[in-house]
Amino acid sequence: MQAVNEKKQTVRKDAGRLADFIMFTQRSFLLNLSKELNKGNVSFAQFFLLGYLAKEDYLTMTDISKKMGHSTAAATGLVDRLEKLGYVQRLHASDDRRKVMVQITRKGIDLVEKMREDIVENLVEVMADMDQGTTDAVIEASDKLND
Repeated sequence: MQAVNEKKQTVRKDAGRLADFIMFTQRSFLLNLSKELNKGNVSFAQFFLLGYLAKEDYLTMTDISKKMGHSTAAATGLVDRLEKLGYVQRLHASDDRRKVMVQITRKGIDLVEKMREDIVENLVEVMADMDQGTTDAVIEASDKLND
């Protein structure tokens, strides 16, 4: 029984270290993101939508509202602002003109890629000081969190 409790304490300590790492990287990411997005008048919600769109050929307004946890009207507002800024474009399905598909533009992709590269640079700085075992543990934890 004591071995089980010791294992739990070790796991809890490691989880605490991982939580600190996530909080540090998240804080750094949000600060950098905030600075960059302010330049282009893009909100966090709009950026997160661009992140979703960067991984898909297109999303419908219904898809967007579900992914963002917003009403369709709120999703429409997000898309309107991004379209005015040139980050997305609206397309209509050839088989049903009522179906609106939203697609990220090159400008939107460039913004997402720039922010991703900033994150990579921050992680390189942090991970450069880690030994291989710690790096492997962080990657393994990340993989499990993403499952």
